[in-house]
Amino acid sequence: MSIEDEFAGHPAVSRVVRIGQRLRRLDTDHPWLLDAGVVVFVVLAFCLPQLFGHERRGEHEPVFWSAPAPLQIALQAGLVLPLLWRRRYPTVTFYVIAATFIVQWSLGIALRADIALLIAGYNMVLHARPNRLTWAGLTAIGAMTLVAVRVSGTVALGDAMFLALSTLTAAAALGIAVRLRRAQLQTLRERAAQLELERDQRSRLAAVTERNRIAREMHDVLGHNLSVIISLADGGAAASTVRPQRGTQALDLIGDVGRRALGDLRRVLGILRDDDDAAERAPQPGIAAIATLCDQTRAAGPQIHYRTEGVLESLDPGVQLAAYRIVQEALTNSLRYAGPRTRIDLALRVDERTLTIDVHDTGVPDRPQPGPGEPHAGQGLIGMRERAAVYRGTVDARPDPRGGWTVAAVLHLPDHEKTGTQPS
Repeated sequence: MSIEDEFAGHPAVSRVVRIGQRLRRLDTDHPWLLDAGVVVFVVLAFCLPQLFGHERRGEHEPVFWSAPAPLQIALQAGLVLPLLWRRRYPTVTFYVIAATFIVQWSLGIALRADIALLIAGYNMVLHARPNRLTWAGLTAIGAMTLVAVRVSGTVALGDAMFLALSTLTAAAALGIAVRLRRAQLQTLRERAAQLELERDQRSRLAAVTERNRIAREMHDVLGHNLSVIISLADGGAAASTVRPQRGTQALDLIGDVGRRALGDLRRVLGILRDDDDAAERAPQPGIAAIATLCDQTRAAGPQIHYRTEGVLESLDPGVQLAAYRIVQEALTNSLRYAGPRTRIDLALRVDERTLTIDVHDTGVPDRPQPGPGEPHAGQGLIGMRERAAVYRGTVDARPDPRGGWTVAAVLHLPDHEKTGTQPS
């Protein structure tokens, strides 16, 4: 245990600290009570004993050591009563007491209530603005010099100056120490408040990020499957009157897609709950799942031509998930806006540094193509760009001059991955 810790843990120090805490709480609730208490203490300890002590001067006492009672009471009042306003008006209080002190010693009168000057000096160092302390210090030194001169007949001038200035310095040093301590505590409180604010901001930011993550996952998982289900339902309803067996096939496909959507939803919710077992039972989809995704989309009507180039299966799982979600959103948009009669060309290509995704649909011949600000480039594009940005990538979605819509995405591979190109 260090000396500081041993000192701080001493029972006497602990008692003093507890007393100080109680006084601070009392002062906070009743600020006038402490100010009045200081005045009462000075009156009882210093003023009344001298006023009613009937002290007699010895043959070596200076003649100025006492004063008539009325004058003594007036001077004591000038020294002590201003202490009631010492904290609210520290500068005015100090100069009023200093003026009374100088007048008193100029008249050759010494009072025990002179301690009020030290209290006022301490209080001014503690509360006043620093730029006002210089003149206050010079005033206090002048007053103490006057005291040393007046008692020089009894005490050597050098000794008197040393005693007076030492007392003044002790009061000022105590004020500086307490002021620095309070400033340090205030800095610690502000720092703690700032840290708490930053913690709350991080918590809110994390909550917003998590909400965005949930919204993105739900959009990717449910958007595609619901688009397929709607297309199958529309197609089955149209074919049921002509070929009832096609309606039955559509219902079967709707059931399969719905079950897959429910499984995807459960898997996503399990991952968002940080359920490790759920994540292990249903791993995140990757490049290999894109073929199944294409088959699922074909069931709704579009023709899909899917080709790959390079060794895709060795990519980082995070890159594969991002690629799967981008392809899923692109196919969903094609199905939603181009309809079931469109043709979709999907190509994935990987080299040593990047993974490129190209998705192009032919659109519907009798329907005008949407512009860059229209639904085909809606909220799903934001999610695709966010996923690509994780791997320093870009997503470009725009109408194609040949007709239809094109989505081009480029994802930069992590530095540790080296992938050769191999057509498939």
